Amino acid sequence: MKGIFTPALKAPTTNDEQAYWFIFNKFRLLVHSDKSVIRVPLISNPDQLNMTLLRSQYLGYVEDEGLRIHCYSGEVTEETVPPSSMDFLGLRQLFSEVDDDTLALAGRAVQIKEWDKTHQYCGQCGSKVLQVAYERVKKCPQCGHTTYPRISPAVIVRIERPSAAGTEILLARNQRHPAGIFSVLAGFVEPGETLEECIRREIREEVGIEIKDIRYFGSQPWPFPNSLMIAFTAEYASGAIRLEEDEIAEAGWYKADDLPNVPPRVSIARRMIDAFVEENSQSI
Repeated sequence: MKGIFTPALKAPTTNDEQAYWFIFNKFRLLVHSDKSVIRVPLISNPDQLNMTLLRSQYLGYVEDEGLRIHCYSGEVTEETVPPSSMDFLGLRQLFSEVDDDTLALAGRAVQIKEWDKTHQYCGQCGSKVLQVAYERVKKCPQCGHTTYPRISPAVIVRIERPSAAGTEILLARNQRHPAGIFSVLAGFVEPGETLEECIRREIREEVGIEIKDIRYFGSQPWPFPNSLMIAFTAEYASGAIRLEEDEIAEAGWYKADDLPNVPPRVSIARRMIDAFVEENSQSI
């Protein structure tokens, strides 16, 4: 998928043009999987696939060299069987199979699909809610309660320290992650916390050390299920590693030329680790 994506709310009045359809069976995306090529369906209507959608949502459009292609998300029942030469795949299975733009749009699509599915009724009075025309928000016609798509902010932190052998990075393996995969530390922001307070708390809780010189690195939407990863770098200040064993299986300091297995390139965690390696390549 090429081009610049523009989010929008107002769908075209006709549906005879081909559009990208991100159709989900729970959290698995329908894709063409024939001839070893995985791609999102480009069709004018899901009826072409003999599929009946429970709900659909207009996402916006992709524009490339003057060509505009509209984008939709949709949901089918769990019992739905994919058409021939197509399959339902989890987004993590697509990490190395589709381009970053397609993966990002699929992440947007699944979050909007899930928000639409789980917010059909008002959480305050139980009435059927309505989609607001000018904003992606649902409003109760009875009590006026509004609900936006949920976004859960989380911090992710690359911590470094100087050593006689060169700069080292702190990497850890979470208890929930596959054996042998190490990454930088992360955690969800709690109500009332600043991002900086969350960083210090998470690092103190998970590995028992203190940090300093917190700096912004970047961010990445992470649709598992609705996170926004906000990345920082920091310097080691004091303390010895002391694991929160319910969360962290193991942790340690690593040089740029002696890293363990790390996350795939699609994640911001990997971008942070790759940046560390590049910044310290002269010492390798």
